[in-house]
Amino acid sequence: MIVPFAPPARATKKARVRREPIGMARRSSVLAAALVCALATVPFAAGAQTAAPTAAPAPSAAESAFLARIMTDLPKRYPTPQAAESAGYVRYSNEDRTGAISYVDTAYWDTTDPDHPAQLWYDVHGRLLGADFSVPQAESAGGAPSRFGIAPSRWITIGAHVHYVLRTPNGMVYGKAVGAKRYAAANGGSFASPTAAGLVSAGAVPDASQVAFVFLYPAIYDVAVWVVPNPLGQFADANPNVKPSPHAGKGEEM
Repeated sequence: MIVPFAPPARATKKARVRREPIGMARRSSVLAAALVCALATVPFAAGAQTAAPTAAPAPSAAESAFLARIMTDLPKRYPTPQAAESAGYVRYSNEDRTGAISYVDTAYWDTTDPDHPAQLWYDVHGRLLGADFSVPQAESAGGAPSRFGIAPSRWITIGAHVHYVLRTPNGMVYGKAVGAKRYAAANGGSFASPTAAGLVSAGAVPDASQVAFVFLYPAIYDVAVWVVPNPLGQFADANPNVKPSPHAGKGEEM
């Protein structure tokens, strides 16, 4: 999900470095990273002040049909993080300010099937919270898409960046990212297929063997949707029905 940046606070969600877009709490996970990429890298400061959550505009008939489908089908397909992993999703973020931990399947950056979102989010107890659906900006040159009947105004843009997960003696370390320009500058001008060795060249990590997972987060149009019923609307940035843990909002580190 994506949340407005709180100078670099929550990378929405996911700050996943996380920018904390201040506003789109859940998106923050992703946005944060994008924002931070463009600016500087600052981890989210727990306790930072953010604006009160606001309700999303009411869904259209087409959007309501889409919401009914995913709120029914996704919990059956991906009821737990283990189910998501079995289906090909991989965790890459810390718990964002809204209580969401993100899993990605890079095969679905161009989300053409509602049953296969680009990202799924779970809380610390393993409950499915929501999902991100995306369209590469290169595939929608005319502007924001209207895929699945979702209004163009609900889609946000996220710039390209590189995410990675580290394997350490104390366990996996999530919420790591590096800007696409920085990565490309150290790797022959390209960031299309990032590698562990490329992260070393970019100065992001000292040892390629520490990298458990690295992937390109391409430039996309993205819409984040809550699967858990939300009194503010399924497209809202925050969800009062989701209670973040005391450790939520750590964000991403770029």
